[in-house]
Amino acid sequence: MRLDVVLKQSGLIKRRTVAKELADRGRILINNRAAKPASEVKTGDILELHLGNRVLVVEISFEERFKREFPVYKEVLTKKVNSDA
Repeated sequence: MRLDVVLKQSGLIKRRTVAKELADRGRILINNRAAKPASEVKTGDILELHLGNRVLVVEISFEERFKREFPVYKEVLTKKVNSDA
């Protein structure tokens, strides 16, 4: 499933356009590799989202609901990045 769709449907990001912008800016990694909005996400992939001064690391899995797969996530790590502003 596409990265931007996974982020929207799992509830990590509220809008697909925001997920696309983050990926285009290189703020999302899949298994420690820069991701594009159309990157394929599979069960067991680790997503690293750089959201402002926070880094959210989650593991994606899929569960079947209403006869189709739906992405869910388990939070692995949340950390704050110190800014030297």
